[in-house]
Amino acid sequence: MALSPELIDSILEAEADHECGGVGEQKVCVRIVAIAELPSRFGRFQVVAFWNNRDSKDHIAILHGNPIGREDVPTRVHSECLTGDALGSLRCDCRDQLEVALQRIAQEECGMVLYLRQEGRGIGLLNKLRAYGLQDRGLDTVEANLALGFRDDEREYSIAAHMLFSLGVKSIRLLTNNPKKVEELVKHGVRVSGRLPHVIPPNEHNRFYLETKRDRSGHFLDAIGKPHLPEQGEDVRVEGVS
Repeated sequence: MALSPELIDSILEAEADHECGGVGEQKVCVRIVAIAELPSRFGRFQVVAFWNNRDSKDHIAILHGNPIGREDVPTRVHSECLTGDALGSLRCDCRDQLEVALQRIAQEECGMVLYLRQEGRGIGLLNKLRAYGLQDRGLDTVEANLALGFRDDEREYSIAAHMLFSLGVKSIRLLTNNPKKVEELVKHGVRVSGRLPHVIPPNEHNRFYLETKRDRSGHFLDAIGKPHLPEQGEDVRVEGVS
């Protein structure tokens, strides 16, 4: 069941004056400012908009069903990618990851996609395009970021953690191939009860990029070269995490 109008009104009223000590080193605090229906080609969702005290970017949660008070909620934390999500770039698998995640979440009793405004692994759109230019000259994605003075991955997940807390989610099964994403959420107090593999078939333009994520960034992408989509319900337990 989706969030009812009465529940939405209750949430918005409670969140209107929300202030807290924040999450993470930067003491990030978020609050829910809007909830609306979002029918899409992937299913029927509700979108939850969040204000935060860290930057001027708006982050959203795309909900299917009601996750409030639930455990083991299937969740995808997706970072914005203008070139992939909107323009259909084949240099990455971001659009495919987003679409497959929405399709998969729509088949669950409840689940969500957190859409974070962290373009280019947190380095921003302009720097991402600069990194693309370096990759055109032979650097891999890690080398390009380092050449520009950034770390391999500048993303952080305190906002995502607080979004989950605001939605009253008790624990999640994270749809990801990235072990660092699991570690970061756990560090911020999120209970990650399992990992759902999220392997997307490569194409000729992004195979090297995906191999770099596997070989240099530790992503679980054993299926490169033998592409497959994970079966519905496929779950990998996270050792040592409750």
